[in-house]
Amino acid sequence: MSEPTTPAPDTGEPRGTRRRDLLRGLAAAGVTAGFAGAAGLAAGRATADDNDRRAAGSGGDRPATPAASTGGRPDHVDAAGTHQAGIARPGTPQPHGLLLVLDLVAAPEPDAVRALCARLGTAILDLTGERAAEAGLLDGPGDLTATVGLGPRVVAVFGADLPGAEPLPAFAKDASVPPERTGGDLLIAVYASDPNDVHRAATWLTEQAAPDAVLRWSQRGFRAPGTGTIARNPLGFHDGVIVPKDAAEQDEHVWIADGPFAGGSICVVRRLLLDVAAFTAEPVDRQEQVIGRRRNDGSPLSGGGPTGEADLLAKTPDGQYVTPARSHVRAAHPSVTGSALMLRRGYAFDDGGGDAGLLFICFQRDLRTFVQTQFRLDEVDDLGEYVTPTGSATFLILPGFDASRPLGTTLP
Repeated sequence: MSEPTTPAPDTGEPRGTRRRDLLRGLAAAGVTAGFAGAAGLAAGRATADDNDRRAAGSGGDRPATPAASTGGRPDHVDAAGTHQAGIARPGTPQPHGLLLVLDLVAAPEPDAVRALCARLGTAILDLTGERAAEAGLLDGPGDLTATVGLGPRVVAVFGADLPGAEPLPAFAKDASVPPERTGGDLLIAVYASDPNDVHRAATWLTEQAAPDAVLRWSQRGFRAPGTGTIARNPLGFHDGVIVPKDAAEQDEHVWIADGPFAGGSICVVRRLLLDVAAFTAEPVDRQEQVIGRRRNDGSPLSGGGPTGEADLLAKTPDGQYVTPARSHVRAAHPSVTGSALMLRRGYAFDDGGGDAGLLFICFQRDLRTFVQTQFRLDEVDDLGEYVTPTGSATFLILPGFDASRPLGTTLP
């Protein structure tokens, strides 16, 4: 994997100049353009159980509450809580998203990083609260969420052994990832049902990041409609990856349990170019063998409904595995990879000219969960024939925050 490019030095230019430069970079990257039309996605099956339990008094995050703005707007999602919004809440991911990956202009310095995080946290509370109109959200924030993470280079300044200080290793096809889409110091992920809200919120937040950070790369994404959080991915299949389904499983697998980042998570972002034409040219039965699920309803080849788990031990009368040995379902299964569960919250992308695929986004309490899974996929996953990575990064998602407990407060 190529190393990240070196951030630009601090030139001492006025704040307004840096802010304009950052916004020009956003425009050049297509952030200010309209969103692409509807297509598929990889659906993470997070549920609303987390919100329901906490609403019942188990502590932590507050559930989404109805918006008090114009009719037809989606329910408001509170930015404050034990965990940042945009991961497990809302339970059904919003249909539009934008990931911004930025680099710090100067070498990371603890006090400056804390100040930047606090500034971004305040801006998120403003966006999702009474100041939403100032950022252009004239009808209120709706279900807008914004999530902030720090890259390994930044986390390592606070401690080389801290969660999130470890970069991703190089995987089998990572030579295809351009340096400008490798790594990064700061993640700002914005999601909403209204693509205009996503654009306006992203602009607002990048203004708050200036002059300390400059855009490295960005990606717009979209999700198709589905039942609950299950929908079809760009290859036409339901996502069959096992994910934490309720608050207890999320506590076990997604959230960092203790230390200064308790309540945070480790995020991995992989921009995956998909050869949809080649895959869909295969006979349907071959497509199903590659995935390990039925195309029509997402059920495992071994039987069960769309949300059913594959029986990896089931065999045909002639002794062959019903779920093929090199199928994606088997290759990614935690019992095969020896890893914990990850919470997937992916989006499709289509930048035109054949540059289309999946923006794979996952959350886990330990980077090892993703790393072990990806190494296994590199070895035995037939789906890899149709996948080319074109972006790769990992970030520590900071613990939740509120007005009295700024974002980044727990940075040691």
